[in-house]
Amino acid sequence: MQFLSCPIYSWYSVEVVAEVGLRERKKQQTRELIAEAARRLFADRGFDQVTVAEVARAANVSEVTVFNYFPTKEDLLYGGMQFFEESLLDAVRSRQPGASVLEAFRRPIFEGFKRLATDEATAAIIASGKMIQASPTLEMREREIVANYTRQLADLLADEAGAKPGDVESMGVASALMGVQRALVAYVRAGVLAGRRGEKLTSDARSQATRAFARLEKGLSEYGRKPRR
Repeated sequence: MQFLSCPIYSWYSVEVVAEVGLRERKKQQTRELIAEAARRLFADRGFDQVTVAEVARAANVSEVTVFNYFPTKEDLLYGGMQFFEESLLDAVRSRQPGASVLEAFRRPIFEGFKRLATDEATAAIIASGKMIQASPTLEMREREIVANYTRQLADLLADEAGAKPGDVESMGVASALMGVQRALVAYVRAGVLAGRRGEKLTSDARSQATRAFARLEKGLSEYGRKPRR
């Protein structure tokens, strides 16, 4: 049983229950070794000041091996984020009969709150948050990842509904769901960098998520309606 977590979404964890062979275990160990070497270097010197060649030397592998596991330098930091986004798509794709898209999408997010109060999660959020703030390249890559998975979710929803790719309703729903998730990440990151910690932060984040997803459930017809004079 193995737990994979993301330094950006470090309060989230995805539990993988599977028996893997020796070859796959070695590949995962190499991937983790490279990622850990990158995290140490990035935390010590900043993302933009570290080269892929230096990461390779720190992990005692070739530069080619690094790119085999992480196609871009940014993926060294955002690999875990992409893994979590994939888990959101999988949750929607594999939801049980009778379950709504919203119910399936929010479940992994709420399950992730279990780790938010830990010192490990706090330290990871601080380190990654500072790196992102200091690097326009990382900020741009994060936006690209979100846009990519929003499109993938929209395509999944359109296919399920029998609509054509690019269907506006499907994209609107996908954008709303991903928008809540991204706003929650920004809320937690800003809170931790401002010094908020522990159960209070977790409770506040859970409350924010509950309200936001409840609004999506209710729809927007009554939201912000101005009173008649």
